[in-house]
This record gives sequence, C-alpha cells and structure tokens, in this order.
Amino acid sequence: MATANPKLILALRKTVSKLKNGAPYQWGHMGACNCGNLAQEITRISKSDIHRFAMQRSGDWSEQLNDYCPSSGLPMDLMISELLEIGLTREDLMHLERLSDPEILALLPRERRLNLVKNKKEDLLLYLENWVRQLENQWAENQRSSLPPSGKEIFHTEVLS
Repeated sequence: MATANPKLILALRKTVSKLKNGAPYQWGHMGACNCGNLAQEITRISKSDIHRFAMQRSGDWSEQLNDYCPSSGLPMDLMISELLEIGLTREDLMHLERLSDPEILALLPRERRLNLVKNKKEDLLLYLENWVRQLENQWAENQRSSLPPSGKEIFHTEVLS
C-alpha cells in the first residue's frame, strides 16, 4: 500500500479535481487512463509524451509495471521510478488501472464495490476519492502517533516512577 504523505495526497486530490473539471480521460490511452492521469500530475509529463514513452515497449500499465527496470534508462521506467519515489508501489498502480485494491474497495458501498468499471470516469473518481480519504486518515494517524505525550501524561508517569 502507498506510503501516506502530503505530496501523494495532494497529487491525488489534484488528479480528482482535474478529472472533475474536464481533463481528458480515455482508458485505452496510456497517458489519459487511470494511471496516466495520476502520472501527469506527479511527473508533469504530458499525456502524449506518457503515451509515446509507453509505446516504446508493449503492454498496458500492468505489463509495463511488471517489466519495470529502474536501471533500463527507458523513459517509461524513469517515469515509473518517479511515481514510486512519491510513495506509490507497483501494486498500487496496477490496482489503480483496474480499480481493484481490496482495501480501497472495502471503503465503498457494497453495491458500488461489486460494479466498478475500470474504464468509467465516474468509477475512477469514486475510487480516487476514497483512496485519498484513506491516505489522509493514515497520514493523520501517523502524525498523532508521532507526537510527544502531553505534559499531563509525562507528569503522571514521573510521579508514579
């Protein structure tokens, strides 16, 4: 699962916003599909360049991610490296393309979870919005757990020692 962090959360939020405001969406286009739209936001590479990079090898996003080699020097692999550096995993991206992450699907109402269509913009938005919410909750929990105890707790502990 992705590492919750502000940069990733912001990139996902911006992707949702752009899609809601008419960003091109075409599931069969490597630069305008589910992963392609997020990749545009994170890497600042255009949809046409993402598609061009992907066409240097065969396969959809899942196959490209399976063939990923960080030292290949291929533009698609360099771009995937950038996606991984922000806290995503290859599995996150494979699930995103198919709208299939069990943890995200568990957040959806049962009737929607069973009927998501991987190439339907509205379903992508529902998936992304729930993923963002999940990451925001994880981030907030991580921040709470890293806070030092309040003065009252410290005092109480010292008195009991």
